[in-house]
Amino acid sequence: MDQSTEGVSESAGRAARDLRVAFSLLHRRIREVSETEELTPSQLSALTLVSKSGAATASGLAATEGVRPQSMAAVLAALDQQGLIERNPDPRDGRRQLITLTDAGRERVEGTRQAREEWLARAFQDQCTEAERQTVIEAMAVLERLTRP
Repeated sequence: MDQSTEGVSESAGRAARDLRVAFSLLHRRIREVSETEELTPSQLSALTLVSKSGAATASGLAATEGVRPQSMAAVLAALDQQGLIERNPDPRDGRRQLITLTDAGRERVEGTRQAREEWLARAFQDQCTEAERQTVIEAMAVLERLTRP
C-alpha cells in the first residue's frame, strides 16, 4: 500500500478504486445513451444546470461549472440559438440577465433524463438477476451514507 492509503484496509482501497472506475464507465455510458448531435457535453451540462438552479446569471453558471465567463457565454449563445434558453432582465439589477429554460429546453432536459433512466432500468432488467438488483439497492444505501457530511 502506498503512503496515501496508510491506515486504510486493503478492502477499503479496493472498494474505492473499483467504485471510481465503475462510476466513471457508467457515467460515460449513460452520457452516450442520450447524447444528441445538436448538443455538446458542455451545452448539455449547462442546460441541466439551468434546469436545476432555475433562473441564474451567466457568471453564476460559469462559477458553478468552473469555466471562464467567456466560455459560458459561448455555450449559452449556442443554447439560445437553438431556442433552449431565454434571457430576461434581473428584477434586482437590470444590468444583469437571468437565464431560464424555454419550454423546448425543459423538454430536452426531461427527455435526456428519461432516456438515461430508461436505458439504465432496461440494463438492470436485462443483465441482472433480481438478487443482483436488490444488492445494488442495498449498496446505494451505503453509498448515500458516504455522501452525507
